[in-house]
Amino acid sequence: MAHLIQAGSSCRLAYSGAARSMSTAWWRHVEPAAKDPILGVTEAFLADPSPAKVNVGVGAYRDDNGKPVVLACVREAERRIAGNSNMEYLPMGGSVNMVQETLKLAYGEDSDLIKDKRIAAVQALSGTGACRLFADFQKRFSPDSQIYIPVPTWSNHHNIWRDAHVPQRTFHYYHPESKGLDFAGLMDDVKNAPNGSFFLLHACAHNPTGVDPTEEQWKEISYQFKVKGHFALFDMAYQGFASGDPERDAKSIRIFLEDGHLIGCAQSYAKNMGLYGQRVGCLSVVCEDEKQAVAVKSQLQQLARPMYSNPPVHGALIVSTILSDPDLKKLWLKEVKGMADRIIGMRTALQQNLEKLGSPLSWEHITKQIGMFCYSGMTPEQVDRLTNEFHIYMTRNGRISMAGVTTGNVGYLANAIHEVTKSG
Repeated sequence: MAHLIQAGSSCRLAYSGAARSMSTAWWRHVEPAAKDPILGVTEAFLADPSPAKVNVGVGAYRDDNGKPVVLACVREAERRIAGNSNMEYLPMGGSVNMVQETLKLAYGEDSDLIKDKRIAAVQALSGTGACRLFADFQKRFSPDSQIYIPVPTWSNHHNIWRDAHVPQRTFHYYHPESKGLDFAGLMDDVKNAPNGSFFLLHACAHNPTGVDPTEEQWKEISYQFKVKGHFALFDMAYQGFASGDPERDAKSIRIFLEDGHLIGCAQSYAKNMGLYGQRVGCLSVVCEDEKQAVAVKSQLQQLARPMYSNPPVHGALIVSTILSDPDLKKLWLKEVKGMADRIIGMRTALQQNLEKLGSPLSWEHITKQIGMFCYSGMTPEQVDRLTNEFHIYMTRNGRISMAGVTTGNVGYLANAIHEVTKSG
């Protein structure tokens, strides 16, 4: 009996040891993820003790003192909301009021599409969430399709469609020599793509290049999309923030709508209202009729359900409060124009400073580009020198966040850029 007890005890110990070994080995094969190319810049910046350091890497607006900004219209909206609303769940589709006001911004105050209820729209977790929701919708209802993405694009676009298991193709967009639009290459790729392909288009202030097609070029793109039967998803993260005029910044979308396209649109309030951390956005899909719009919206909600069930309420209340009140909306339009104008002014200042230094290079592209970012044309090696020698932080593709350029640092930035680029 003693031998049996001892044997049983040994078995239990052996089993316990094996189980313990197995339970501690679950995640041993997991390697650290690669650092995000954009967010990693901020981490490095924060770790640098140099008092001269400058962060022109992350796309978040700063005032001329380099400080984060909360718009006055947002503060007033929050004051009105405080204590006057509950914390109940929103519907899966989000705030109806916020979505309706958001559609007016994209499609126009008097849009027949809105009146005829032909747009399926849901609140989304900012622009990222809107794109991801559409990518999953595309995969579910057009499972054999692929997405054409511009070269270059915001790096997270690739992550979004990759994780939705949608195959990716690319199309020409940026022309490195001219630092402008490769319109001929773009049009060739649109023509050569299989009929009925999905394309991701930046509605305005292309990220990272700041290069947008002209109005006439948008018309040609729209025409060719019509010929080929392509579907356009517009990512509109900078409406109002690009030119200072939301109507002007929506021109690409309006051109497509005038030509009768059924489009998708991902909208965000991170940049144009400064609601970065509130994650407020909208995904809309134009449909043939109201019945189709009802069906599409129901499926978008169904996709959202296992992801996050329903979107957050506070940011949606801020947006709907601002856009539904004429005085607050007027204040917002003034403030968003002020942000856009400051960035446009910093573009001019950076170009002028570089020219005064006698740079052998042309810097006209700084003021020809638009929006938060300037695609400088600097090489990864030149960017590394900026960081190592001058404590200036940006992504290695040479993208400068103009929101981080101020009256106080533009001269220092120009001098540093001149030093690393003057040899060509």
